[in-house]
Amino acid sequence: MPPLPSRPSLSSWNGHALVVGAGGIGRALVQALAERAPGLCLWGASRRGWPARPGEPQLGARALQLDLCADASLQAAAATLQAQAGTLRLVINTAGLLHDGPALQPEKRLSQLNRAALERVFAVNAYGPILLAQALEPLLPAAEPALFASLSARVGSIGDNGLGGWYGYRSAKAAQNQLLRCLALEWRRRRPLATVTLLHPGTTATDLSAPFRSGVPPERLFSPERTAHHLLDVLELQGPEQSGSFLAWDGSPVPW
Repeated sequence: MPPLPSRPSLSSWNGHALVVGAGGIGRALVQALAERAPGLCLWGASRRGWPARPGEPQLGARALQLDLCADASLQAAAATLQAQAGTLRLVINTAGLLHDGPALQPEKRLSQLNRAALERVFAVNAYGPILLAQALEPLLPAAEPALFASLSARVGSIGDNGLGGWYGYRSAKAAQNQLLRCLALEWRRRRPLATVTLLHPGTTATDLSAPFRSGVPPERLFSPERTAHHLLDVLELQGPEQSGSFLAWDGSPVPW
């Protein structure tokens, strides 16, 4: 595959940017954007706003409460952004749910499936990103390029699935891929300057991956900071012609 054409660097962008998800990758993306895109006013959003962490640099990101699983929260966050930001040039969703105590763990066999766990995993990983796009669509500029990106996962690839298992997480990410692919095709007609990108970040040392990375070679386990810069490198190469792509951290396409 030939290299994608270079796009204007994020360093030249101005306006407002929103990062959803206050986990390791989300926080690292806010820091990386503060370094690489000084013209962007940054917003950090999660269910608890953007709580400070000891030792974390003060980046000046504005905190926003946003629960992807609650329509009222999505609408309230959009209204706040409309009033205080007006438009959004860049949105990156990093929120994801893989495990949560004994009641929610990746399934190894069919007998471990249960409806409540599937509904929770789909609510965050599949429905959340597309409903976020719906809520924020009026804030995207019509006359300037805009990026909407969301973290997917290689395990959400149907074509790349050779192991099975992880029924809920795999299927929810695959559903997200289809929903955002549909969005990209719609925006190609209605918002031709907007770009939608699905990103596989690689195995990153975060709370989400912690129980499952013991067999990952050290050179394939990325720090959140490294992952954040990889993802921004990929996004800088995306434009409307590539909208709807599913890409790995190194820019290579991931099979659907």
